Amino acid sequence: MPDKENKILTVTQLNEYIKFLLDSSPVLSDIYIKGEISNFTNHYRTGHLYFTLKDEGGLLKTVMFRSSAEKLKFMPENGMRVIVHGRVAVFIRDGQYQLYADSIEPDGIGALYIAYEQLRKRLEAEGLFREDRKRLLPKIPLRIGIITSPTGAAIRDIINITGRRFPMAEIVLFPSLVQGEGAAAQMIAGLDYFNKTGRVDLVIIGRGGGSIEDLWAFNNEALARAVKNSKIPIISAIGHETDFTICDFVADRRAPTPSAAAEIAVPDAQELKRKINNIIGRLESLLSQNITIRRQRLRQAADRRVLTSPAAVIDDKRMIVLSIERRLESGIKLILSGKKNDFIQYTSKLEALNPMSIIIRGYSAVFRDDGTLIKSIKQISLGEQFYFKTFDGEISGEVTEIREKLLNE
Repeated sequence: MPDKENKILTVTQLNEYIKFLLDSSPVLSDIYIKGEISNFTNHYRTGHLYFTLKDEGGLLKTVMFRSSAEKLKFMPENGMRVIVHGRVAVFIRDGQYQLYADSIEPDGIGALYIAYEQLRKRLEAEGLFREDRKRLLPKIPLRIGIITSPTGAAIRDIINITGRRFPMAEIVLFPSLVQGEGAAAQMIAGLDYFNKTGRVDLVIIGRGGGSIEDLWAFNNEALARAVKNSKIPIISAIGHETDFTICDFVADRRAPTPSAAAEIAVPDAQELKRKINNIIGRLESLLSQNITIRRQRLRQAADRRVLTSPAAVIDDKRMIVLSIERRLESGIKLILSGKKNDFIQYTSKLEALNPMSIIIRGYSAVFRDDGTLIKSIKQISLGEQFYFKTFDGEISGEVTEIREKLLNE
């Protein structure tokens, strides 16, 4: 019985013993596990990553703490096949063992490539690559800003090509790292400088070729947004013919090499001179034609009768004026004659309506003393004054009798 009691363990003691065994195993404390990610959770508040590794035969719970997750070059996703390094240990409280990961690498494809694809898809979905938001390059830039290494081949190529094609252009170099830690930040500072000072008409940002690791600074998200927000048109000139960086997608124009960027940026001075000479020739031809036409019009104007014989023209105009004067006089006489006849007719009508014309023929009109015409006996009373108006004067009187006319009279 005492032996049995010595073998009895609590749950916690057992879990602690298993943890001790696992932690003391050199294999389990430094192990690589290959599998497919599922049930992935990004705990944004803490920064920890939780997921399950699985294959055809089993599952393994895995956790990656923020200190390790911050070093990842890409964000794990469900379905991604990976190789995870870490240690296997037991979480005593739950009694479950799990993998504590400190690094994750894609299985069969590079971590940088996955990070590149994830960023490219996200920025494309935001619209940073749309052609309709890109700026047009100036046709004749007089000042060109270059963001690149001052000792690299890129700046020499750009200076040589620009000097040959368009020597009038001024090159303004903003020296910057183009790979490694801090390269993206320095290139962003170059874009800020050119945008704030307004010294240049165009910016070329780039470097010579290299591996994806060498070119990784041009896949930086902050640099991509700085290129997108630039007020100055930008040419991305990174020396790789087939592959694109994020900077290439966002820039207003992509050139496969720095030399190609210089050729895109500036016109060929000789070709430009030829075009200008052609324009001058066409302008001279048009001007000559215009002068010839105007000379012809001047000669035609000089031959007109108004200039060769002004007196005859004046006589013609005088005859026209006289003719108009006669027509006006005749018309006025005709109008006056019509108005005179109308006046006579209206006068006759008024005369016929004038009561005095009746009085002249032997009739009289009787008025009250206040001048009111008396038309009825009801308008006057006995004793009131009245007067007769005849054609040659007036006769006053007083009403002494009023006789009403009977109907049968």
